Amino acid sequence: GSRSSIDITLHRLLRKGAIRRIIRGIYDYPRSSELLARQLGPDLDQVAQALARKFGWRIQPSGIAALNILGLSTQVPAKLVYLSDGPNRRYTIGKTTLAFEHTASKETGFKLRESSLIVQALKSLGADRITPEVLARIRNWLDAGLRSQVLSDTPTATGWVYAAIREICREDAGE
Repeated sequence: GSRSSIDITLHRLLRKGAIRRIIRGIYDYPRSSELLARQLGPDLDQVAQALARKFGWRIQPSGIAALNILGLSTQVPAKLVYLSDGPNRRYTIGKTTLAFEHTASKETGFKLRESSLIVQALKSLGADRITPEVLARIRNWLDAGLRSQVLSDTPTATGWVYAAIREICREDAGE
């Protein structure tokens, strides 16, 4: 449809409460929690993915964001950082800042999202905090069918990170 008809339709859906505007050009379906008896905030990872699609960026969660997605941290950061092959940008969504930081292509060049998440989570923890329990949690999170693909996708990762990924993807690990 035309730009004006799309704008009118979005406005009507907003008024009805069927969708909500997160930031300019990004909308979602509101979710509610019966337990909390209130509307939940937007999924910021989905917002980041939508912005990346909109601008044609390759992104990957960095630091705490990767740890949260993998279930290795329950911290709720005030700033979510994504590495990007696009420009540095910041968006404020509620009380959280969504930041995109330009980085070298080798940092965002993994084919699989799972590879990016694992590499960034391991780097965020640091070599001295990689325990058998951490490796087991990542291994349980990672679908068994993707292990060989992640292994072949990450040989350019830092040496200790790749060694941890080899351990995560080992066929006989945890069995």
